[in-house]
Amino acid sequence: MSPLSIASSPYPFPHGGLAAGRTALVLIDMQRDFIDPDGYLAAMGYDLGGVRTAVAEAARLLAAARCARLAVIHTRQGYRTDLADLPPHRAALVKSGVLKVGEVGPLGRFLVRGEPGFAIVDAVAPEPGEPVVDKTANSAFSGTELDVILRARGLTSLIVAGVTTDVCVHSTLRDAADRGYECLLATDACGSGDPEAHRAARYLMQVEAGIHGATADTTAIVAGLDSLAL
Repeated sequence: MSPLSIASSPYPFPHGGLAAGRTALVLIDMQRDFIDPDGYLAAMGYDLGGVRTAVAEAARLLAAARCARLAVIHTRQGYRTDLADLPPHRAALVKSGVLKVGEVGPLGRFLVRGEPGFAIVDAVAPEPGEPVVDKTANSAFSGTELDVILRARGLTSLIVAGVTTDVCVHSTLRDAADRGYECLLATDACGSGDPEAHRAARYLMQVEAGIHGATADTTAIVAGLDSLAL
């Protein structure tokens, strides 16, 4: 009997077959500041169509992952209240008005930990026992305990979704691949405020025979996870 896998491109995911004990769903920065019309991304002038469309697919993916008993890990992007962890060059962009980190908006101070905008949206809210990794860098591995959590649980293959495709999602995928994890990007459960950047990030998953990982849409991933749950 051949091992279960997800129908993905440019190869079936994952190598060696799909197993709940080795696979995790990682949801990147599904926060109000990136998805809500009153949040940071909207205040920066980006179109929210892409990120908001991703929410329903991410919720469907999350439900299937829980049913298949996969590990689920969430991340959040945000800075200290005093912004001491905001790099000086980015702080300079804030002072010049280019970035809005720390400014006050309808959901509190943008991208500041503990503010309403820092919260994960209700549609994909963490359940008890699902780790939440807080970060300041684009990659969820940089300066966090994510790698330790994954290795402690014996997790080697990652299904990745969230926002934004071109920045934090893609940075995390590339970092994961360099650390030896096999990755699958859920192409319609991620989104960006820039449609062209979203397309480019998806395209980069296909170069060099999938050097960063494979891709599949939510329907294909859910079908694979549903088979695993049987």
